[in-house]
Amino acid sequence: MNIPLLIAVIVLETSQNGIDLKIDADRTVIDPGRSVFLTVTMKTPADVKASLPDLRERVRGFSLAEEYAGRPVKNADGSLVETFNWKLVPEPCAEVYKIAPFAVSASPKLLSSRDDDGKFSFVAGPVVFENPPPRETVTGAMEADPKKDLPPLSWKLVGWCAALALAAACVLAGVWFLLRYVARRVKEHRMSPIERAWVELDRLLKKGLPGRGRYKDFYVELTMVVRRYVQRKYGIKAPHLTTEEFFEEIGARGMKSEELRRFLESADLVKFAGVQATPEMADEATDSARGYLKGDSASAI
Repeated sequence: MNIPLLIAVIVLETSQNGIDLKIDADRTVIDPGRSVFLTVTMKTPADVKASLPDLRERVRGFSLAEEYAGRPVKNADGSLVETFNWKLVPEPCAEVYKIAPFAVSASPKLLSSRDDDGKFSFVAGPVVFENPPPRETVTGAMEADPKKDLPPLSWKLVGWCAALALAAACVLAGVWFLLRYVARRVKEHRMSPIERAWVELDRLLKKGLPGRGRYKDFYVELTMVVRRYVQRKYGIKAPHLTTEEFFEEIGARGMKSEELRRFLESADLVKFAGVQATPEMADEATDSARGYLKGDSASAI
């Protein structure tokens, strides 16, 4: 692969025993931000075979050297012209940039492998490049004081800002409600069984389920308030038991409460037997639940 040199400068030209060697470069002054391209051209007579060493071992101040060999050209007189293209990448702040002297080895083509007579070599180089010129000392304040350009005001921008503000407000509101819910749950968890029962009963009554005709839902939640109270106070898994299983459990523990039985059995008529409740029945069920909670908590004192 040939690398074209826009401005070729001969940095080395030598001739020994009929071998012509020339190195062209695209520059002689190093720029740390630009690579240096070299073209090595070697012409050998028809009866001589020559070879170059690996120049990557001879470069100084370059971190990378890539070689691209061109297609050899044979002239009418039998001489051979070989071309090698090199790309050298300068190292920043290197003390020297050069190609150290290198040896070119040659021998007659018809030389026997057992005969060393006729072999010769010669030294070419060095090739030295000029270091980059020193930079000027920077003094004074900044030459440029960049300022941020604000986007022009438009309805689209206003809409985006409003949407972001609304999203942020929704996130903050969600976090606030979550923290409030967690704080309430923690507070309720620290209450006594009867205190939690009163809080749950008050929360249920504020829903106003009977006023909206949702009597069955009201009776389900009302009985769960009482059952959870029993579970927290006596360790009976009341919410998971049927009414009969529940009374069998408390009977096995020597506990009896006719008021609680009447309350749960009347609630079952609405929950499971399809009895149509009325506002008066809902009020009576609420009073019955309150009476049981007050009586049971007072008896434990």
